[in-house]
Amino acid sequence: MVSANKEMAIYCFDTLIAHYNGEEAPPPPDFEDGQHPLFVTWKKAVNGEEPRLRGCIGTLQGRHLISGFRDYALTSALRDRRFSPIQAKELPYLECTVSILTDYENGADYLDWEARKHGIIIEFTDPDTNTGRNATYLPEVAAHEGWTRLEAIDSLMRKAGYSGRITDSVRELITLTRYQSSLYTMHFGEYVAYMKSARGRAPSVRGLKLEEKQGAPRINGFASSAH
Repeated sequence: MVSANKEMAIYCFDTLIAHYNGEEAPPPPDFEDGQHPLFVTWKKAVNGEEPRLRGCIGTLQGRHLISGFRDYALTSALRDRRFSPIQAKELPYLECTVSILTDYENGADYLDWEARKHGIIIEFTDPDTNTGRNATYLPEVAAHEGWTRLEAIDSLMRKAGYSGRITDSVRELITLTRYQSSLYTMHFGEYVAYMKSARGRAPSVRGLKLEEKQGAPRINGFASSAH
Protein backbone atom coordinates (compact mmCIF):
# COMPACT_ATOMS: atom_id res chain seq x y z
CA MET A 1 0.00 0.00 0.00
CA VAL A 2 1.28 3.47 -0.91
CA SER A 3 1.82 5.81 2.04
CA ALA A 4 2.13 9.59 2.06
CA ASN A 5 5.78 10.58 2.25
CA LYS A 6 8.32 13.39 2.24
CA GLU A 7 8.78 13.38 -1.54
CA MET A 8 5.08 14.13 -2.02
CA ALA A 9 5.20 17.15 0.29
CA ILE A 10 8.40 18.37 -1.39
CA TYR A 11 6.67 18.11 -4.76
CA CYS A 12 3.80 20.27 -3.49
CA PHE A 13 6.24 22.98 -2.33
CA ASP A 14 8.13 22.67 -5.64
CA THR A 15 4.88 23.10 -7.56
CA LEU A 16 3.77 26.15 -5.58
CA ILE A 17 7.14 27.87 -5.92
CA ALA A 18 7.24 27.12 -9.66
CA HIS A 19 3.85 28.83 -9.94
CA TYR A 20 5.11 31.95 -8.16
CA ASN A 21 8.10 32.04 -10.52
CA GLY A 22 5.88 31.72 -13.59
CA GLU A 23 7.51 28.40 -14.49
CA GLU A 24 6.14 25.14 -15.78
CA ALA A 25 5.43 22.46 -13.22
CA PRO A 26 8.60 20.85 -11.81
CA PRO A 27 9.83 17.52 -13.25
CA PRO A 28 7.97 14.41 -12.04
CA PRO A 29 9.20 13.39 -8.58
CA ASP A 30 10.54 10.04 -7.50
CA PHE A 31 7.51 8.37 -5.95
CA GLU A 32 5.13 5.68 -7.15
CA ASP A 33 2.38 7.02 -9.39
CA GLY A 34 -0.58 4.83 -8.44
CA GLN A 35 -4.18 6.00 -8.40
CA HIS A 36 -5.60 7.04 -5.03
CA PRO A 37 -7.94 9.63 -3.53
CA LEU A 38 -5.82 12.44 -2.09
CA PHE A 39 -5.86 15.84 -0.37
CA VAL A 40 -3.40 18.70 0.01
CA THR A 41 -3.65 20.91 3.10
CA TRP A 42 -1.81 24.19 3.66
CA LYS A 43 -1.58 25.76 7.12
CA LYS A 44 0.11 28.93 8.32
CA ALA A 45 1.59 29.79 11.72
CA VAL A 46 2.83 33.21 12.84
CA ASN A 47 4.82 33.94 16.00
CA GLY A 48 4.66 30.36 17.21
CA GLU A 49 0.87 30.20 17.22
CA GLU A 50 -1.11 27.07 16.39
CA PRO A 51 -1.08 26.65 12.59
CA ARG A 52 -4.26 27.92 10.97
CA LEU A 53 -5.85 26.46 7.86
CA ARG A 54 -5.11 28.34 4.62
CA GLY A 55 -6.46 25.84 2.15
CA CYS A 56 -7.51 22.20 1.89
CA ILE A 57 -8.83 20.63 -1.30
CA GLY A 58 -8.60 17.16 -2.76
CA THR A 59 -10.59 14.40 -4.38
CA LEU A 60 -12.46 11.38 -3.06
CA GLN A 61 -11.96 9.66 -6.41
CA GLY A 62 -8.74 7.96 -7.46
CA ARG A 63 -6.20 10.21 -9.19
CA HIS A 64 -2.70 9.55 -10.47
CA LEU A 65 -0.61 10.74 -7.54
CA ILE A 66 1.85 12.90 -9.48
CA SER A 67 -0.74 14.87 -11.45
CA GLY A 68 -3.08 14.86 -8.45
CA PHE A 69 -0.61 16.38 -6.02
CA ARG A 70 0.53 18.86 -8.68
CA ASP A 71 -3.04 20.01 -9.35
CA TYR A 72 -4.28 20.09 -5.77
CA ALA A 73 -1.13 21.76 -4.41
CA LEU A 74 -2.18 24.78 -6.48
CA THR A 75 -5.94 24.41 -6.15
CA SER A 76 -5.82 24.23 -2.36
CA ALA A 77 -3.33 27.12 -2.11
CA LEU A 78 -4.97 29.44 -4.61
CA ARG A 79 -8.60 28.47 -5.14
CA ASP A 80 -10.09 27.37 -1.83
CA ARG A 81 -13.13 29.67 -1.77
CA ARG A 82 -13.02 29.94 2.03
CA PHE A 83 -9.72 31.85 1.92
CA SER A 84 -7.82 34.42 -0.07
CA PRO A 85 -5.11 32.92 -2.31
CA ILE A 86 -1.83 32.19 -0.52
CA GLN A 87 0.78 34.78 -1.46
CA ALA A 88 4.46 34.04 -2.05
CA LYS A 89 5.44 36.16 0.96
CA GLU A 90 3.60 33.67 3.20
CA LEU A 91 5.88 30.78 2.24
CA PRO A 92 8.17 30.96 5.33
CA TYR A 93 5.12 30.46 7.57
CA LEU A 94 3.61 27.50 5.70
CA GLU A 95 3.35 23.81 6.35
CA CYS A 96 2.04 21.30 3.83
CA THR A 97 0.22 18.07 4.65
CA VAL A 98 -0.34 15.47 1.95
CA SER A 99 -2.98 12.80 2.56
CA ILE A 100 -3.73 9.57 0.73
CA LEU A 101 -7.14 8.07 1.50
CA THR A 102 -7.60 4.32 1.97
CA ASP A 103 -9.90 1.63 3.39
CA TYR A 104 -13.32 2.95 2.41
CA GLU A 105 -16.16 1.27 4.36
CA ASN A 106 -19.89 1.80 4.69
CA GLY A 107 -20.93 2.91 8.17
CA ALA A 108 -23.92 1.27 9.86
CA ASP A 109 -25.19 4.73 10.86
CA TYR A 110 -23.94 8.31 11.22
CA LEU A 111 -22.06 7.52 14.47
CA ASP A 112 -20.33 4.38 13.20
CA TRP A 113 -16.79 5.81 13.09
CA GLU A 114 -13.89 6.68 15.41
CA ALA A 115 -12.29 10.11 15.81
CA ARG A 116 -8.61 10.23 14.75
CA LYS A 117 -8.93 6.87 12.99
CA HIS A 118 -11.62 7.59 10.40
CA GLY A 119 -12.38 10.33 7.96
CA ILE A 120 -16.06 10.51 7.09
CA ILE A 121 -18.17 11.25 4.03
CA ILE A 122 -21.84 12.02 4.55
CA GLU A 123 -24.52 12.00 1.88
CA PHE A 124 -28.17 12.89 2.41
CA THR A 125 -31.17 14.50 0.77
CA ASP A 126 -32.03 17.92 2.19
CA PRO A 127 -35.57 17.51 3.57
CA ASP A 128 -36.35 21.20 2.99
CA THR A 129 -35.19 21.49 -0.64
CA ASN A 130 -35.02 17.85 -1.81
CA THR A 131 -31.41 18.58 -2.83
CA GLY A 132 -28.67 15.98 -2.57
CA ARG A 133 -25.90 17.09 -0.24
CA ASN A 134 -22.50 15.65 0.69
CA ALA A 135 -19.29 16.66 2.46
CA THR A 136 -16.23 15.13 4.08
CA TYR A 137 -13.85 15.67 6.99
CA LEU A 138 -10.37 14.11 7.03
CA PRO A 139 -9.55 11.84 10.03
CA GLU A 140 -7.64 14.50 11.98
CA VAL A 141 -10.33 17.22 11.82
CA ALA A 142 -12.74 16.15 14.59
CA ALA A 143 -9.97 15.48 17.11
CA HIS A 144 -8.19 18.73 16.28
CA GLU A 145 -11.40 20.71 16.82
CA GLY A 146 -12.22 18.81 20.03
CA TRP A 147 -15.61 17.71 18.70
CA THR A 148 -17.70 14.76 19.77
CA ARG A 149 -18.87 12.53 16.92
CA LEU A 150 -22.29 14.19 17.06
CA GLU A 151 -20.78 17.69 16.91
CA ALA A 152 -18.65 16.64 13.94
CA ILE A 153 -21.68 15.29 12.11
CA ASP A 154 -23.66 18.47 12.72
CA SER A 155 -20.75 20.61 11.56
CA LEU A 156 -20.36 18.47 8.45
CA MET A 157 -24.05 18.87 7.64
CA ARG A 158 -23.56 22.63 7.72
CA LYS A 159 -20.47 22.28 5.54
CA ALA A 160 -22.61 20.33 3.07
CA GLY A 161 -24.91 23.33 2.84
CA TYR A 162 -27.82 22.26 5.02
CA SER A 163 -29.32 25.31 6.78
CA GLY A 164 -32.37 23.80 8.43
CA ARG A 165 -32.88 22.57 11.97
CA ILE A 166 -30.72 19.54 12.75
CA THR A 167 -32.67 16.83 14.59
CA ASP A 168 -32.21 13.09 15.07
CA SER A 169 -34.70 12.44 12.27
CA VAL A 170 -32.64 14.59 9.88
CA ARG A 171 -29.38 12.95 10.97
CA GLU A 172 -30.91 9.55 10.26
CA LEU A 173 -31.17 10.52 6.59
CA ILE A 174 -27.37 10.34 6.38
CA THR A 175 -25.51 7.63 4.52
CA LEU A 176 -22.01 7.55 6.01
CA THR A 177 -18.81 6.26 4.45
CA ARG A 178 -15.72 6.07 6.62
CA TYR A 179 -12.12 5.88 5.48
CA GLN A 180 -8.59 6.04 6.80
CA SER A 181 -5.64 8.07 5.58
CA SER A 182 -1.88 8.13 5.44
CA LEU A 183 -0.47 11.63 5.86
CA TYR A 184 2.85 13.45 5.93
CA THR A 185 3.45 17.03 7.10
CA MET A 186 6.42 19.17 6.08
CA HIS A 187 7.22 22.66 7.36
CA PHE A 188 8.80 25.22 5.05
CA GLY A 189 11.94 25.17 7.19
CA GLU A 190 12.30 21.46 6.54
CA TYR A 191 11.81 22.07 2.83
CA VAL A 192 14.59 24.69 2.88
CA ALA A 193 16.88 22.26 4.68
CA TYR A 194 16.12 19.59 2.09
CA MET A 195 16.78 21.97 -0.80
CA LYS A 196 20.17 23.02 0.58
CA SER A 197 21.19 19.46 1.37
CA ALA A 198 19.89 17.63 -1.71
CA ARG A 199 20.04 20.33 -4.39
CA GLY A 200 22.75 22.63 -3.07
CA ARG A 201 20.61 25.77 -3.05
CA ALA A 202 17.82 27.41 -1.11
CA PRO A 203 14.40 27.88 -2.72
CA SER A 204 13.85 31.28 -4.31
CA VAL A 205 10.95 33.28 -5.65
CA ARG A 206 11.58 35.88 -8.31
CA GLY A 207 11.37 39.41 -6.86
CA LEU A 208 11.05 38.20 -3.26
CA LYS A 209 13.66 37.53 -0.61
CA LEU A 210 12.64 34.54 1.50
CA GLU A 211 13.94 35.36 4.95
CA GLU A 212 13.64 33.76 8.35
CA LYS A 213 10.72 35.28 10.20
CA GLN A 214 11.02 36.55 13.74
CA GLY A 215 9.02 34.42 16.16
CA ALA A 216 8.86 31.36 13.92
CA PRO A 217 10.36 28.21 15.44
CA ARG A 218 13.47 26.83 13.79
CA ILE A 219 14.13 23.41 12.36
CA ASN A 220 17.72 22.61 11.43
CA GLY A 221 18.51 26.31 11.67
CA PHE A 222 15.73 27.51 9.37
CA ALA A 223 12.47 29.31 10.08
CA SER A 224 9.40 27.10 10.23
CA SER A 225 5.84 27.15 11.40
CA ALA A 226 4.83 25.29 14.57
CA HIS A 227 3.55 21.71 14.37
